[in-house]
Amino acid sequence: MQQISGGITAPSGFLSVGVRCGLKTTGNDLAIIYSQEPSVAAAVFTANRFCAAPISISRQHLASASTIQAIVVNSGCANCATGEQGLLDAQRMTEIVAAGLNISSDSVLVASTGKIGTFLLMNKIETGIHNALSVLSRDGCLSAAEAIMTTDTRPKQAAVEIIIQGKQVNIGGMAKGAGMIAPNMATMLSFLTTDAMLPKELLNKMLQEAVNGSFNSITIDGDTSTNDMVAILANGASGIVPNESDLNILQAGLNLVCLELATMIIRDAEGATKLVRILVKNAPDKNSAKIIGLSIANSTLVKCAVFGADPNWGRILCAIGNTGVEIDLKDIDVYVGKVQLVRNSCARGFDHAEAHQLLSMDEVELIIDLKQGTQEAVVLGCDLTTEYVSFNAHYST
Repeated sequence: MQQISGGITAPSGFLSVGVRCGLKTTGNDLAIIYSQEPSVAAAVFTANRFCAAPISISRQHLASASTIQAIVVNSGCANCATGEQGLLDAQRMTEIVAAGLNISSDSVLVASTGKIGTFLLMNKIETGIHNALSVLSRDGCLSAAEAIMTTDTRPKQAAVEIIIQGKQVNIGGMAKGAGMIAPNMATMLSFLTTDAMLPKELLNKMLQEAVNGSFNSITIDGDTSTNDMVAILANGASGIVPNESDLNILQAGLNLVCLELATMIIRDAEGATKLVRILVKNAPDKNSAKIIGLSIANSTLVKCAVFGADPNWGRILCAIGNTGVEIDLKDIDVYVGKVQLVRNSCARGFDHAEAHQLLSMDEVELIIDLKQGTQEAVVLGCDLTTEYVSFNAHYST
């Protein structure tokens, strides 16, 4: 397995493009992904109950259609809190795409991202879709990745090549997200493609595993968006039907693409200066390890301490205690990198200057050893900076 270029169109049979239709003040703001053959599809959607209109429409289409062939995405307007008109507009987007591609509208998924509470400018959307359909290509992956950006500073795309049964199978993807990121599926927008031939039940299972170890293991600010989704299309264009022994490497490839995209999101977090990798090890089970890792990553006080390079280990223990996870709290060790801050849940003398130096790096590693099992989980987070506060204090103005 090796990483390759090409993003969302790295797998055979996929075309994409991003165009500008005028929903944002600058840059591309509408993307289309198209499979030249009907695709098996799977998706996970935001757990936020105040979900946006495109989420409702995409859920309906995924449930009613046997295959999906296209995805249309706009940025610059979330189409959330827009009532019945928002639903009609989201459905209309799928109908315009379907008419242009000569496919059924329920084989089109739709996604939106941007400011909540504003209506789509459908005249601009319709013109943008027609323009996009006329220039779909294998080379459109970068423009598509750019078109789904909001507060992102750079596009996010990844792809891998896998050899299965002596033939090449590719997996590609793109994502957006820099704020309002918290793991409760889906946490942002991500679209994935593969030319492997997979049944829907298996594709669903594989996507869930990949998401749990990537997008559901990152957090920037603890807020789950109203619009988020991760969707994957498998069109079978490679002609490869993976057998039982092939599935591990295929899953590893999907996991890698998702983890690369998730890491890009953390590196591009609004105002952040540091990526924080939290390893919770020797836990009684994976879920407990993940809950503890997320509590630490979401702690405002821990995030501020990381920003200030302050080895304030008491805040880490506080975050662990707040989880309610049933563990023995007497035997916990805490490290920043190689420097041990806590032994058996008590203060341990350490080199403050060395710990400060490790916390000053652009990648910080926190290790929590529970010493109560064999399971572990890794969570990615970031620091909380004055720039983040300033940006979000003035987001609407």
